[in-house]
Amino acid sequence: MADIQPYHMKTISALHQLRHLPGPEHPLISVINFEDIKWLNADEPKYLIQEFYSVALKRNFAGKMKYGQQEYDFDGGTLFFVGPNQVFSIETDREFKHTGWLLLIHPDFLWNTPLARKIRQYEYFSYMVHEALYLSDKEEGVIAGIMNNIEQEYHANMDQFSHDVMIAQLELLLTYSERFYHRQFLTRKISGHHVLDRLESLLDKYFDSDELVKNGLPTVQSFADQLNMSPNYLSGLLKVLTGKSTQQHIHDKLMAKAKEKLSTTTLSVSEIAYELGFEHPQSFSKLFKTKTHLSPQAFRQSFKPVC
Repeated sequence: MADIQPYHMKTISALHQLRHLPGPEHPLISVINFEDIKWLNADEPKYLIQEFYSVALKRNFAGKMKYGQQEYDFDGGTLFFVGPNQVFSIETDREFKHTGWLLLIHPDFLWNTPLARKIRQYEYFSYMVHEALYLSDKEEGVIAGIMNNIEQEYHANMDQFSHDVMIAQLELLLTYSERFYHRQFLTRKISGHHVLDRLESLLDKYFDSDELVKNGLPTVQSFADQLNMSPNYLSGLLKVLTGKSTQQHIHDKLMAKAKEKLSTTTLSVSEIAYELGFEHPQSFSKLFKTKTHLSPQAFRQSFKPVC
């Protein structure tokens, strides 16, 4: 039986060794041409964990890829991002033929630079594989140009400017990637609104059932799992479509339920809090006031009793 334990790579050199490549020219950064990579043998690990960042620009996939139930709308380059300690898998039933570059960056390479902190803000490093960035020809040209610049610096003789130049190019690449993801959310508005409709249905189902009392407030992760998306990708998509994150959508639904109970029932604030999944009424009252600028009691008092 094949080993299902992830293969842990602590260093960039370990990945080079796994792929039967010569050692990297720098221990903390590497640029690899996919044409030089040997595909995994049947007995090699399919699940991997690496302690460094990777950005892969892939071209010429054999066959179509799908986003959910839809085929991708770009046949050009595709960008995949993997952050440190993310588990990912590689599977194929055909010969490995795609081209492009694989950029590997160890966190230590970013040490003592603003990018060391900023890189954690790029949520696409925790997206799922099927949430990759699909580039237009123009976008691919931009990314390929930056990758070429990094590759030239990587292969050149290192001097006192090499590190700063590569950091600057890397930051530019990540910023463009964020811009292009925003474009991807916009160009997929129809499928995005389908996701929004499904989320609203899931929220209605959860808040209209006894799940709140049994399991408490729902999590972003729980809805993302049901929508087959990573939490960050779902929130990013919703922010572009509605200006609100998934958590804000959950809170909006929660406030609507709270207002309904406060205005149409005689339940105490504590009873309403428990029915809405709060362990402590004070937490409910604090959230309600944050969202509405009124305490639950003040909101209730604003409604005159029906005679």
